[in-house]
Amino acid sequence: MSDAKTAENPSKSANSRKIAVDVQGASKIFGTGADRVAALDNVSVTIAENEFFTLLGPSGCGKTTLLRLIAGFEQPTAGQILLEGQDISSLPPYARPVNTVFQNYALFPHMTVAGNIAFGLEMLGKPKAEIKQTVAAMLKLVRMEDLANRKTSQISGGQQQRVALARALAPRPKVLLLDEPLSALDLKLRKEMQIELKRLQHETGITFIFVTHDQEEALTMSDRIAVMSKGKILQVGSPREIYDHPAERFVANFIGETNFLEGERTKKGVKLANGVELAVSLPEGLAGKSQVTIVIRPEHARLTARAKTGLPGILRHVVFFGTDTHYHVDLDACGEFIVREQNNRGAAPAFKAGDKVSIAIGENAAQMLRD
Repeated sequence: MSDAKTAENPSKSANSRKIAVDVQGASKIFGTGADRVAALDNVSVTIAENEFFTLLGPSGCGKTTLLRLIAGFEQPTAGQILLEGQDISSLPPYARPVNTVFQNYALFPHMTVAGNIAFGLEMLGKPKAEIKQTVAAMLKLVRMEDLANRKTSQISGGQQQRVALARALAPRPKVLLLDEPLSALDLKLRKEMQIELKRLQHETGITFIFVTHDQEEALTMSDRIAVMSKGKILQVGSPREIYDHPAERFVANFIGETNFLEGERTKKGVKLANGVELAVSLPEGLAGKSQVTIVIRPEHARLTARAKTGLPGILRHVVFFGTDTHYHVDLDACGEFIVREQNNRGAAPAFKAGDKVSIAIGENAAQMLRD
């Protein structure tokens, strides 16, 4: 049984880089008495300087509330928010070196693109020469030099999003907060902007904290992801760690498609209901319970002809998806298991519904869950 520690403690730093944002035991309560709601429950997390960090979770999980605490739009009921070691919990938004890009962009439609970018700098009392130079640099950064004099009411949604980013980046904040800024865009444009956002973060060196409920966005852009549910952070890690080694059932189920198998913990791994014993990886902080759940991603398994090794079953359905094929296998006492295999051009499926098959599990593919 592997003892790999795959779930990172949210209270620890990501690496040796300087910490940009340090959230310490933050809680946020709305309402009182019967109407009391805990939007955040004792959340701690550190975010490194020059990191693209994503808060991922379903609606109502607390991710936007946490973002608003960092921005200063809400005050924590308990805990602290530190920016580069300084407690900013009680500072108003305008006194924090932090900017926010909202879902609706909040641009001034009567102003030009350049005017929108310049507005914040003007409010800060920057010299005209500096404003002109910064606006030119931001237009180049977001590749909109040719649209500088166009009103924002006359440009596309994707272009408006670039203007909002340029305006937020112009004062050179230490941290940029992004509250689901891609949600209003169509699928094709959203995918393009995912690449653009990562490019902007890399080129500016500014810490980005991104809020989304979209798993693909989080996996595509992030250096690290914090998965949230019911006001808590369940797991923090790189996209690969979160996907390949989820520590909680919610995390495994929320990100991507997966297989859950129940079994009894043994010295060597986990013994399933059909008697097959699998080696597994362990999450950090696992309690010593005997009945456990393991998770295996569909692409981390392989379908073979019935053999003495592997998980025996009957192939019930073969579903073609173009780039890959999904094989739905009935494992009898262990339930259904899905195997996903990439298609080769012109090659017919090696198996058909009704075949007796075995499922070979890749090395380190089985992960035991804490819950």
